[in-house]
This record gives sequence, C-alpha cells and structure tokens, in this order.
Amino acid sequence: MRILLIEDEAALAGPLVEHLAADRHLVEWFDTIADAESAERASPFDVILLDLQLPDGDGLSFLKSLRDRRVHTPVLILSARDKVSDRITGLNLGADDYVIKPFDLDEVKARIHTISRRGEETLAQVVVLGDLSINLAEHSVRRADVPLRLTTREWQILETLVRRRAAVVPRESLEAALYAFGEEVESNALEAHISRLRAKLGKDVIVTHRGLGYALCP
Repeated sequence: MRILLIEDEAALAGPLVEHLAADRHLVEWFDTIADAESAERASPFDVILLDLQLPDGDGLSFLKSLRDRRVHTPVLILSARDKVSDRITGLNLGADDYVIKPFDLDEVKARIHTISRRGEETLAQVVVLGDLSINLAEHSVRRADVPLRLTTREWQILETLVRRRAAVVPRESLEAALYAFGEEVESNALEAHISRLRAKLGKDVIVTHRGLGYALCP
C-alpha cells in the first residue's frame, strides 16, 4: 500500500516508516500539513496516518478538508491526546480509527490493515487469476501453487493493479506507487518492472492499454 504519514516527531516517524517499509508498504513522510496536502492532492494514497499537533496547524483541519473534498481515503489518527472527547471529535470528523501515543508498531500495522479492508469489502484478500493466487494480506503470490519471489517494487505494481482491477490504472498512478513524492522517476523504469513481472506471472496477466495505462487481464 501507499501510505501518507503526517508526523513531526522524527524519533517516532523514523521507526514507523522502517517498520512499514519492511512489510512492503511505500510510506511518504511529511512533518507539516502544507507539504502533506500537496502530496495528497498530487496522487492518491491507500491510507493516511495523521498526527494532530503539527507545526502549521491541527491535524483535524486537514482531516476535515479531506472529507469536505469527498476524499474517502482511510485515516488513522496517531495522537497523544487521550481524552475520550478528542477521540469522539476525530471519529466524528471522519477518521476511521484512533491510536493513542505511545503505541506498538505492530498494533499500528494491524490497524492499517483493518481500516484498509473496510474500504474494500468487495475485494477478497486472496485474488485468483488463472493459475495465480495473490494474497494481499500476506503480500505473497503463488503460480501453480509455487511461491514466486517479487521485488518490493514489483509487488507494489501488482498490488496497485489488483486493488484497482476493475479499471485501467494510469501510468502516473503506477509510478506514484513506485516512487516517493518528489523523487525522480527513472526513464522507462515502469516498463522494465512490468516486463519482469510478466516473465514471472505470465505474459498475458498485465495488459497494456496504449495511451491510457495498464490493467490486469479480466
């Protein structure tokens, strides 16, 4: 998943980013509302992790702005505010969950998986395409019941296509799943990753829609 983390405490954000990256998530970390909003408007995220006390304002204002713009990305609030009234306010403004600092990294990871599943009730956690079995929860793929080894970026491409398999995914969305906000995109890198994916998954699994993007074979 592509995750937006908005947190101004480096001592907290650093280990969280590393922990989620080890689980094959791409995390983009910003410490201000302004920078996070620019990233969110530039390309979609799968989950947002939101601190409330930020240098340029209250995270609740960012949350309200998201929901006012009808952005339904799941939001997990990470905050030291432990009053019941604070939690009620956050949830009423549209947060999907609320975790009080300090927190356990594995608990945050579990809650991320939980809220992401709420938004995709019709998407099974194990998707079968021909002889492929793709397990979104375990980040694993089997072909004819034989495990496949995918690189992190190959998995990110496949996961993005699976989560949006009802539509053609624009090239820009796949590149956003591969590269952090502001990171330079290597020329033809996407094509190279897709070519290697096809070699592992089967040449007909990923279909090119010229001028539009890519999709999984129906």
